[in-house]
Amino acid sequence: MSNDATTTSSSKRPTHTAYSVRKYQKNGEHKSDWTQIGVAWLHGDGNGFDIVLECIPVNGRVALRKNKPKSEQA
Repeated sequence: MSNDATTTSSSKRPTHTAYSVRKYQKNGEHKSDWTQIGVAWLHGDGNGFDIVLECIPVNGRVALRKNKPKSEQA
């Protein structure tokens, strides 16, 4: 693997966001709480990620979601 893919991908905006997802029940209704815990960049060859986590979830589950382009976030 060349360093170009890592350098190129890590210099751009993260392509994905990492969340810790905690499921719970409130008033008989099933809910979930999503807490952002990090970001990820897709490798230039599309076959992997560089992931930076600010914390590790207690339950060990990380949900990695693709970021939307800036134009769709408004």
